[in-house]
Amino acid sequence: MKAAVLQLNAQGLSSTKLYNYIRVAHTKGVKVLLLGEYVLNPFFKELQSMSISMINEQAQQQIKVLKELSTNYKMTIVAPLVIVKKQKVYKTVAKFSPSSTAYYHQQILINYTHWNEEKFFDNAITKLQTPLVFNIDNFKFAIMSGFELHFDALFSTLTSKNIDCILLPSVATFDSYERWKALILSRAFTQNCYILRANRIGEYQDKNISWQFYGDSILASPNGELLEHLGNSEELMIVDMHHTDVVHARRSWGFKEALKKRNN
Repeated sequence: MKAAVLQLNAQGLSSTKLYNYIRVAHTKGVKVLLLGEYVLNPFFKELQSMSISMINEQAQQQIKVLKELSTNYKMTIVAPLVIVKKQKVYKTVAKFSPSSTAYYHQQILINYTHWNEEKFFDNAITKLQTPLVFNIDNFKFAIMSGFELHFDALFSTLTSKNIDCILLPSVATFDSYERWKALILSRAFTQNCYILRANRIGEYQDKNISWQFYGDSILASPNGELLEHLGNSEELMIVDMHHTDVVHARRSWGFKEALKKRNN
């Protein structure tokens, strides 16, 4: 399975770079392309001062562009979006394929004092459900938002799904570089699946604090190894993943078999 991460700063309503990079990915045989969080929308702090009508206008334009790109280039595009329904604002990850569009509403949102998405967005707080799962050429993907990677309970919903790759858009900042890398590699190992992470780049200036989004988009192997990673600049990372590597890792470590013996 050939996939790609497009590591970008916030693009707003501009689609020129998306067209150019997706055209290149298409020529390389990419079937799935992943974007980071708050690339197609302003950062959360900026959204707080925008009107709902402006957020909705931006979302509709982005949806139109992504549907067109997916259809024209026969590619599945996974992109975090902020959408509006009935005057309510939701944080989602959208999957655009040539034949359909699906949305995954993030289930667990950041709720810290300095960064409270849970308070701003209207995403429901309910019992956890299985993240969005889809299949391309017998290679199975799941979509999980970056913050959700921290929660064991969400992974338990995927245990029986035999996922080959978790697609992980994120917006990591501050001094979290090493912690995020360790978490991604650990999750890839314990789940014995690939994790493909897209983290945005750029800066948001909040009063006297600079929020630096550092990139470091990553491909982790089913054995918890770092296979590919980017720096902190704009870049397209194209990767190859193999279902046989997932199967081999699961047979070697036997984590799922240990659970099956205990009827879990």
